[in-house]
Amino acid sequence: MTTTAVNGSNPSSSVYAALNSANSARAGSSTDSNAMAPTEDRFLKLLVTQLKNQDPLNPLDNAQMTSQMAQISTVNGIEKLNTTLQSLISNSNDAQKMQAAALVGKGVLVPGSGVALQAANGPAYAGFDLADAADSATVTINDANGITIRTIKLGSMKAGTQTFQWDGKSDSGAVAADGAYTFKVSAKLGAAPVDATALQIGMVTSIMNSSQGVGLNVGSLGTFKMTDVKEIL
Repeated sequence: MTTTAVNGSNPSSSVYAALNSANSARAGSSTDSNAMAPTEDRFLKLLVTQLKNQDPLNPLDNAQMTSQMAQISTVNGIEKLNTTLQSLISNSNDAQKMQAAALVGKGVLVPGSGVALQAANGPAYAGFDLADAADSATVTINDANGITIRTIKLGSMKAGTQTFQWDGKSDSGAVAADGAYTFKVSAKLGAAPVDATALQIGMVTSIMNSSQGVGLNVGSLGTFKMTDVKEIL
């Protein structure tokens, strides 16, 4: 057994020396086991060693011992809380992946002001999100040059997510060419404007996992977060 001399002027140094000597005397496997021991076990070993090697003329103060035990209890509680949080986060990520996988092949409304017209597929669809109810809402559809080719008056609308369709015709009644267009939404409640966020329709082609969470690949529209999805069609 290794004996450690007590340094009366610095009791703590003798404690660490005793622990280091004890650890050095053990076999490699025992050392690894001690390194993996819970924080609480290591603290108790340190405390017992400190009591054994304390200076009889200058013993460890009871208040100091109580403070140390309170600190280790706090550390141990934080470690358990961190473990629980990590488990909850992991379970949440797994659940989100399952939900995202169920969206593959489905249409979704996500932020964006694009609307695609293909006469063979019938009317073009898009949407918007209103912050409040509106007495009137108007959609203007623009071509690639920013020129307005169609104005659609929708009348009064409720707050929340709304959809609209465009028959592919201009204000003059002419059939617009197939292609990509953009739209804007203006809404009012009386004379006050109502915030409106444009939403475009796309199909989820795949999902991806990143440091920011689960993402949805929505074709040519790009990648979106699960929280970006306003409606599943």
